[in-house]
Amino acid sequence: MAIQLLLNVFTAFLWMLFKDTWSVADFFMGYLVGLALIFIMKRFFKTPFYLIKLWAMVKFLYVAIREIISSSIFVLKLVLKPHMEFKPGIFALHTKLEGDGEVTLLSLLITLTPGSVVLEVSPDGKILYIHAMDLANVKDTVLKSIHALEKAIMEVTRDV
Repeated sequence: MAIQLLLNVFTAFLWMLFKDTWSVADFFMGYLVGLALIFIMKRFFKTPFYLIKLWAMVKFLYVAIREIISSSIFVLKLVLKPHMEFKPGIFALHTKLEGDGEVTLLSLLITLTPGSVVLEVSPDGKILYIHAMDLANVKDTVLKSIHALEKAIMEVTRDV
C-alpha cells in the first residue's frame, strides 16, 4: 500500500514538472493520472489497490466513532433513570479475529466504549471475557457493537 501511494505522489510531482507549473490543481490532476496508472498496473503489485484499504480505514474510523457515541448514549440512558435496574455481569465472546494485533485492537475498542471492559483474553486469543454494564441488553447493544467493530477490523487488516 505504501509503495503504491508513494508512486502515485511521485507521478503527481512528475506531472507538475512536465507541465512546468506548481499549482494545487496540477498536482491533483497528476495525482488522478497516477491513480489511473496504478489502477491499470495493479496486477503487478503484491498488495491490493491502495484506495480499497484507504476506504476500509475510513469506514473503520467511522464505525469506531459511531459505536463509541451510541454506547455512550446507552450508558447515559441507564445512569439517568431514577431507578437503576441494570444487572452487570461477565460473558464470554468468541471472536473470528486472528493474531495478536487484531485481538488487541478489538479489546482496546471494547474498553473504550462505555459500559463494557475486556477483563481477559484466552491464551489462544479466540475468547474475550467481557464485563458489561447490563447483561439483559447485551444482545441488543454490546454484541452488535462488537461485531461491527470486528468486521471493520478484518476489512482493514486482511487482504481482499
